Amino acid sequence: MEQHGTRPAQYGPRRSRAALPPQGRGGAAAARPVGQRGGGTGRAAAARPAPGPVSGAPVARVVRAMRGMPNPRLTGLGGGLFCAAVMLVLGFLDQLLFGASLTAYGVLFVPVSLLTALWVRRGDLLTAPVVVPIAFAVGLVPVAERGDGLGGRLMGLVTALATEAGWLYGGTLVAGSTVIVRRIRLMRRRAAARNRPPV
Repeated sequence: MEQHGTRPAQYGPRRSRAALPPQGRGGAAAARPVGQRGGGTGRAAAARPAPGPVSGAPVARVVRAMRGMPNPRLTGLGGGLFCAAVMLVLGFLDQLLFGASLTAYGVLFVPVSLLTALWVRRGDLLTAPVVVPIAFAVGLVPVAERGDGLGGRLMGLVTALATEAGWLYGGTLVAGSTVIVRRIRLMRRRAAARNRPPV
């Protein structure tokens, strides 16, 4: 009987060259850097723009600073007492530091009027333009020229009010304008709340 020679069977799948990993195949694919393979993450990282400066950064800083400021809500009487007390203190400081300068006192009066109009509560908005001129006159007591006796002091106070009427009107106008703006915003909010459909 003739016996044919047979090759031993190779069990298991043959490992082709395509099935080998890139390290096993060698060549340009293994030597190529990771960032240059196939236009994947390397190109995306290279095409990604560098982060530039954030637009509106100064405005954001101003908004954060304004939010960080105190925001009390004063009644009409509280706003008047606040404005009068601050102007009286500023009058004494003006006398000590600037030699009772009426111009410096008038300049300081404007921001105090603005703060008074901003900090008074919504129900007492109309009191701000009224209490501001009174506070101006109260703060003039240590700044105005002092004559002999009560009559001389009153004359000095009236003279200071007459000569610094521009600052008085300016501060009152600032307070009145701020109150008008706040009043308009309040009316718009109320109208928007009325027109809002019920949920």
